[in-house]
Amino acid sequence: MQNPYSSLQAQSPLADAQQSVGKVHRAVKQAQSHPSDETVENAYNAISKAENALSHAAGSLNQEPLERAYEDLQQDQADLEQVEDLLN
Repeated sequence: MQNPYSSLQAQSPLADAQQSVGKVHRAVKQAQSHPSDETVENAYNAISKAENALSHAAGSLNQEPLERAYEDLQQDQADLEQVEDLLN
């Protein structure tokens, strides 16, 4: 399967942001499959780190992969809110 983002360059802010969004996705999937306060909190922590990474990458020359990463993050946030609603 082809990576939906542009080619990753080692240690670039864009690559760091994309990797961070990938970690959010995995954390949200973990919260969905094993809903608990802890998994939801872990996912929110990952979201916070990803938002920071995305803001650092905002000056990147190639905005298309950054926009996709933002969209992916927003979808994961919506999915996590559904999990959190189940816990409440």
